Amino acid sequence: MTGYQEVVTDPSYRGQIVAMTAPQIGNYGTNTLDVESGTPHVRAFVIEELSTVPSNWRSEFSLSDFLARNGIPGIEGIDTRALTRHLRTRGALRAAVTTELDEAGAVAAARGAAYDGVDFVQEVTATKPYTWDADGTLSREWVQATAQPSEGEADATGNVFLPVAPARRRIVAYDFGMKKNILRLLRRHGFEVEVVPARTPAADVLARDPDGVFLSNGPGDPAALTYAHAAVREIVGRKPLFGICLGHQVLGLALGGSTFKLKFGHRGANQPVKDLRTGRIAITSQNHGYALDPDSLPAEVEVTHVNLNDGTVAGIAHRSLPVFSVQYHPEASPGPRDAEYFFAQFAKTVDETKARC
Repeated sequence: MTGYQEVVTDPSYRGQIVAMTAPQIGNYGTNTLDVESGTPHVRAFVIEELSTVPSNWRSEFSLSDFLARNGIPGIEGIDTRALTRHLRTRGALRAAVTTELDEAGAVAAARGAAYDGVDFVQEVTATKPYTWDADGTLSREWVQATAQPSEGEADATGNVFLPVAPARRRIVAYDFGMKKNILRLLRRHGFEVEVVPARTPAADVLARDPDGVFLSNGPGDPAALTYAHAAVREIVGRKPLFGICLGHQVLGLALGGSTFKLKFGHRGANQPVKDLRTGRIAITSQNHGYALDPDSLPAEVEVTHVNLNDGTVAGIAHRSLPVFSVQYHPEASPGPRDAEYFFAQFAKTVDETKARC
């Protein structure tokens, strides 16, 4: 029901058609603040019913206008809950949404689609290094206008923002298809972030002498990213590492593990994850079609979190080095926020490592 704009603009969905299961989508429109990247990345958007009159004081465009402006086809009138049940039985399927092909042509296009083994990261990664939000203006946290606006700064439309603390730690972030909210939260937790393209060699990263290295989310098959496995393997043990989603899988592969494709993946914002060290359970936001094989991980790598729906690996940590990752999205956007503490944990890990050096 919420989060459709974040889904559409999440680079992790590159190469995929997305179906929403809530019966009506588009109720609150879209706006330029709540995007997760500069452009939509879904191949097409499938819903049951489109809300034609968006109603929200922050709305700037209707969902239909937003998709049309960016050349993304959408289709409504689909029984998306029946479609979901079909996918859960058959697994993720190839498909096509088109206004240009007849039925036979559309079927042929769907059968010809490829996903496994394709490096979609190269379609979404940064083209050159850049520093994210040095002055903190892009990472300010939006709060409700009723939430003591005197503590923040209001813009012309009534959005109220809280100030961002000064950056105290320098990190390099590998961009495999990074959501903007990850960058926002890293900056809010005191990180100065230099973003580098996915193919950046480890030597280039280490030459920058960062306090830590972050591995982002992204689309596609992690096994196809052999250049990333090699780079991360060189960084392990030399800098603190934190990975999210695809970054988690890349880290696992770099440490000697292997991945496998899930039948229909983990999607959406209602995924329960258990921390095996504390017993605590968090409701998390997830978006991935592959998982680490726990039996492939070496002895020095501990499985720290598991998905309670199917028991798959949801988090790992090195037993002796400052290296950890999670399969889900602690930055969520739009939510839930149960796992946001991982950014503070990364900050603590970086500080403790700097104090020992």
